[in-house]
Amino acid sequence: MKIYTKTGDDGTTGLFNGERVKKSNERVWLYGTVDELNASIGLVMTHNLPKEMQSEFVTLSNLLFNLGSDLATPFQPPAKFEVPRISENEIIWLESLIDKYDDLLEPLNTFILPGGTQASAFLHLSRTICRRAERIAVELSQSEDLGNYAIKFLNRLSDFLFTASRMANKFANVKDVSWEK
Repeated sequence: MKIYTKTGDDGTTGLFNGERVKKSNERVWLYGTVDELNASIGLVMTHNLPKEMQSEFVTLSNLLFNLGSDLATPFQPPAKFEVPRISENEIIWLESLIDKYDDLLEPLNTFILPGGTQASAFLHLSRTICRRAERIAVELSQSEDLGNYAIKFLNRLSDFLFTASRMANKFANVKDVSWEK
């Protein structure tokens, strides 16, 4: 199978339900941003992410690929094959990780800046990409059905990435960088 198909040379791309849309379509922006987020997670994993966190991020990367497939497949017309969709289970999984990490962290009493370890700084970058994806999803949801869980997942994921950035610093015995007004 060749990497290039030439079908996108006219500025269109195929959604998983068979529909062709412009590459500037808001849905394409959304799942493209989720792909960017997943790439940033890959970057995080190459920058001394504590081994205690590695398997969770491998799972997260797979879930982001599922989310991209979910977002690339409008409900109507339906796809001719099964597409993995984000469900409440993935949101509960993120919440359990947030709670697990939060129980190990000092309570926050100030805003923190991106930094500390490289992993923490890249996790903050991932968090901002996630927030952008969430904004695009909210906008798109005004005109298209994204299901019940994609926006919730992105919202919870940004909270997880923030907490994980703090956890990466804690595992490395590096203090979070406090905001100085």
